[in-house]
Amino acid sequence: MTDRGFSSQLAGFSLTTAEILYRLPDHPSLLQSFIWQDYDTHPRFPRLQTFLDFWSENLEGRLFKIMVAHRKLIGPAELKLVSGEYRLN
Repeated sequence: MTDRGFSSQLAGFSLTTAEILYRLPDHPSLLQSFIWQDYDTHPRFPRLQTFLDFWSENLEGRLFKIMVAHRKLIGPAELKLVSGEYRLN
């Protein structure tokens, strides 16, 4: 069974982390931080956008700022197929 994260990377997805700052509903002058992480595609980030749309429609904490970090972990040039297997001993 293949790991979902590895399969996503081979399909062109990359690890994306977003720090979401939002205002507390009862104390709007205070900010709270939430970390979201998933495999998503750059530059439009459709999975992150879906999550933020859900947040805006269903949660009371008003979004203040979103900081996104994105890292492509596996590229086409880094994946090499092995033509043979050699065993020692």
